[in-house]
Amino acid sequence: MTPKTEKLLGLLSKRPWTERWLTRLLGAALSSAAYLLCLPWDLRNRPESPGSTTETTPVTVLGVTVLAVTLLLLAVYFGHRDALAWPLLLVAAPPATLMYLSFRTDPEPPDASLWPLTWAFSTLVMAAGVLVAASVARQFRQDTGDSTDGLVFAHSSSGASGGCPAVRHPSWNPGGRS
Repeated sequence: MTPKTEKLLGLLSKRPWTERWLTRLLGAALSSAAYLLCLPWDLRNRPESPGSTTETTPVTVLGVTVLAVTLLLLAVYFGHRDALAWPLLLVAAPPATLMYLSFRTDPEPPDASLWPLTWAFSTLVMAAGVLVAASVARQFRQDTGDSTDGLVFAHSSSGASGGCPAVRHPSWNPGGRS
């Protein structure tokens, strides 16, 4: 990779701590901005015009789609660059928090509306989508650095148990005799 590509796509754990935290802060700000731009703050239904019986909501299919695509792209980016928990904190938590605040400021009493259920379902969908996208993106990392394959192989081939009677080797034939 070139130095610029390494800086943009390399593991955050290998970057200086200031760059690491500024990148994470930018990710949280981008997910918050995407929510604020794609979904309006006030989600209540309103009449189209005074005296109208038809209600309208400022939430559009296009806004929800743009928000979902933006959050998935951010999840892929942070899933590729950082530990698996960070995409949840940086990508899913800010919109969930903003949605909670938006629903909580609704003047209707909580027991008369479905906002707690809507918020919980939306948060679950966002978190699941972010986790899936981040997990898939982690599969395309060059050097994960958190694999235990080398440790298990190194331990079993090091001869640490070579001949020691206290160490029992598991049988590969569980029904048969050793």
